[in-house]
Amino acid sequence: MTADTSIIGMVTSRSRVVIERGPVANFASALDDESPVYKDPAAAGAAGLAGIPAPPTFPFCMEHWGRFAEIQPEDQPDANPIADIIGSLMSSGGLILHGEQSFTYHRPIVVGDVLVGEGKVVDVYEKESSKGTKMTFIVSETSWTDERTGEPVVSTRFNLIHRA
Repeated sequence: MTADTSIIGMVTSRSRVVIERGPVANFASALDDESPVYKDPAAAGAAGLAGIPAPPTFPFCMEHWGRFAEIQPEDQPDANPIADIIGSLMSSGGLILHGEQSFTYHRPIVVGDVLVGEGKVVDVYEKESSKGTKMTFIVSETSWTDERTGEPVVSTRFNLIHRA
């Protein structure tokens, strides 16, 4: 079976998230980063920031803490193409692995931001492991913009791997 590349370009999600102070502070603490800029507006201002910033890897989980049902865009995709492909692959067993994750910032995420994101599948390919096991890679990107200005804030890239 070859990788199903027909999903490249398909939208996986549309989301609106609110960046709140408590989750940002908790996330920084979970990373063992006790810098006051993640908790205190005065410390953030003294550091030259427009507000309390989110830690650099916060976009990985911000939808879990700031995605409220009543503010979501109405134009949600009918299905998630990644789930469809992974479901098909998992029907014959294997493992799902979290591969590479990266973030490209255009400006810091700060408490009070309302960000609008759209995720898309950008690549699907197969590789053989050093042990001869087939691995299918699904790469998605989510572009987050500032709801107020429409300007880009951060783009995330995520690899999901199925190992047969």
